[in-house]
Amino acid sequence: MTARPAAPTLGELRAVVQPDWVMERSAEHWTGTLYMRRLSIYLTWLLVRTPITANGVTWLMIIAGGLAGPALLIPGLWGPLVAALLAQFQMLLDCCDGEVARWRETMSPRGIFLDQIGHYVAEGSIGAFLGVSVAFSWFGEPVDWRFMFIGAALAAGIWFNKSLNMMVTLARTNSGLERLPDQPAVRAISGGSLLARLRRVARFVPFHRMFHSIELTLVSLAVAVVALFIPAVWPWYVVALAVLIWPVIVGHFIAIWVSPRLAAR
Repeated sequence: MTARPAAPTLGELRAVVQPDWVMERSAEHWTGTLYMRRLSIYLTWLLVRTPITANGVTWLMIIAGGLAGPALLIPGLWGPLVAALLAQFQMLLDCCDGEVARWRETMSPRGIFLDQIGHYVAEGSIGAFLGVSVAFSWFGEPVDWRFMFIGAALAAGIWFNKSLNMMVTLARTNSGLERLPDQPAVRAISGGSLLARLRRVARFVPFHRMFHSIELTLVSLAVAVVALFIPAVWPWYVVALAVLIWPVIVGHFIAIWVSPRLAAR
């Protein structure tokens, strides 16, 4: 293990925890590229001065993300606003746990495992509680259990969509293939086919991304503002999400199936 100062300068810290391969990787969320990595270095600078471990930071990330869903039960605009802030904080901690691990050289399978749990908990929680928020807040007594089911269906769809990427990793591992490089080329659909054209369109209108925790809470906040004036928008928004997640899953499956990711060699 490399001997490193207990109280590093920002320059020393940045050189280790934010190398080029981290800052330039294609899988980085757009918030990471735009502003999260600019902010996370300062929080990491504080965290490495404490006894907290990288896995401890990940647990904080799991808690923040998990609370984003229940926050939607707060009446009025405050619920979606708090949910959006918690999702932002979750993403900030998601940057910091890896940075703490790189500084302390404690990256491990357990940390990656916990990190994945954090994302599944956050996005599933948001999906489920969108349905719960309508069931309890819009129709009074008795509770409309149909929206409880709609929220559960949305959460299940979000989880299944996320799990497709993990299935690719499992399929490659069980086939004895190496890990895929973090490059856009491995997700490309070759040729001028309809699928390739649709993929290019998706880059400009990335509708499929709205089911991630950041986008889902930001869109929900925007819809909540509209719902202040047109209340019926909110329940119809939740129904639309529960329906639209399934075409997204189909598109995601097809994109994986025809990409080089599942090629034998």
